[in-house]
Amino acid sequence: MNTLNQQFMRLMPSGRKLVIGIPFLWLCLFFLLPFFLVMKISFSEAALAIPPYSEIYTFAEQKFELLLNLGNYSLLTQDELYISAYFGSLKVAFFSTLMCLVLGFPMAYAITKANKETQNVLLLLIMMPTWTAILIRVYAWMGILSNNGLLNGFLMWTGLTDHPIEILNTNTAVYIGVVYAYLPFMVLPLYANLVKHDQSLLEAASDLGSSNFNNFWKITVPLARNGIIAGCMLVFIPVVGEFVIPELLGGPETLMIGRVLWQEFFNNRDWPVASALAVVMLLILIVPILLFNRSQAKEMEGRG
Repeated sequence: MNTLNQQFMRLMPSGRKLVIGIPFLWLCLFFLLPFFLVMKISFSEAALAIPPYSEIYTFAEQKFELLLNLGNYSLLTQDELYISAYFGSLKVAFFSTLMCLVLGFPMAYAITKANKETQNVLLLLIMMPTWTAILIRVYAWMGILSNNGLLNGFLMWTGLTDHPIEILNTNTAVYIGVVYAYLPFMVLPLYANLVKHDQSLLEAASDLGSSNFNNFWKITVPLARNGIIAGCMLVFIPVVGEFVIPELLGGPETLMIGRVLWQEFFNNRDWPVASALAVVMLLILIVPILLFNRSQAKEMEGRG
């Protein structure tokens, strides 16, 4: 009996392996498996079937044949629509991340200077919009930015303009919606980093005659580098594939990869091309994802 128990205990994974294995299993099930499925579809051909694509492999008469269609990927490099969509998504993601950083850093810095009770209230106010569905919040912005909306009504009431300004269905509306939706994802990592800074460094620099601006630029900002990287990646990565905000707030000139993916999947029912678009988009995002993971690892080392 003791021998059986010992053999059973040997087969059972240790606590460390279990802790590592569960997230790894989760990653395999909900990331790698869907990714390989999408990659498989990207090498197939469109067909009038359900689902609307052909199989890339056949097994008959003890023969296994694998047919990879590379035409979907070559189409992405030949059609200017897809190239413009990728560059459009990267441009919107870059400038939106920059605007979130410009707005989010002072907000996070101001929160760290408040007392503990006020900090909790301010963080709650930052997080509260994320508790509401993004679709509802974007619809609210449609009402604010429309020609008869609150913003144009306020501008005409104050006399700043005598006619409605065209904001909805433009790139400006997309930037406003993206910054509004993703600003909390910039503020929270920055706050988590800034609140841990050693204030004695700033006091020592001030005693040596350094100005407040010099302290901020040469001490606070370098120490907040990991928080800046984490916040930028948390904004940049999801904005590249954003669909809801460009679809509802953007116009015909707003060309982003999320909208093109939707059109290929549901309007054109060209799943292979849409899958190729998704695979290339993920490959583009590998670099910022690796940067994010590296910054998180450094953050954990600093805590240790």
